[in-house]
Amino acid sequence: MYDYDNAPERDLIRRARRGDAKAFARLYSEIYRDLYRFALCMLRHPQEAEDAVSEAVIAAYENISSLRKESSFKSWIFTILNNECRRALMKRSRERKITDDADTYPGVAAGAEPDYAQREDIRRALELLDEEERMIVAFSVFGGYRSEEIAEMLNKNASSVRSRKKRALEKMRVSLGSTV
Repeated sequence: MYDYDNAPERDLIRRARRGDAKAFARLYSEIYRDLYRFALCMLRHPQEAEDAVSEAVIAAYENISSLRKESSFKSWIFTILNNECRRALMKRSRERKITDDADTYPGVAAGAEPDYAQREDIRRALELLDEEERMIVAFSVFGGYRSEEIAEMLNKNASSVRSRKKRALEKMRVSLGSTV
């Protein structure tokens, strides 16, 4: 019997590309938290983040045979998630235009606990960022990617990514009144 828990990532990717659901599940279990954190940073709503991760994982599983380089699995699945988050944001924007109801904003929970309030401050600071800045911060902080990797995913220059990240973090520092 194959030992999925101790298998090298490349072996799991090869097995997943051949349709091994257990191998894919093992790969997913290693990065779920990072995927969720990234989606939460982008969407700022736990349920939407869970939905986006679910949709991205389904799409990744269905299309894993299209993964070109095994070493790119993590950036590949984050790219799928990023696209799913963008779709969710566009859908939300369309729904807001239709309803034009400011009370339905998903970022604020009524009766929030103090711990949640601290997280809400960070979410508000993230809201100050434009979409590209938020993606760069999310890829860097939650995905653990270097500027060069982020630049490749976003088709940008690495030095541009570094400067956008620096400006984004400074905006957040000012908003939070502390160091990020």
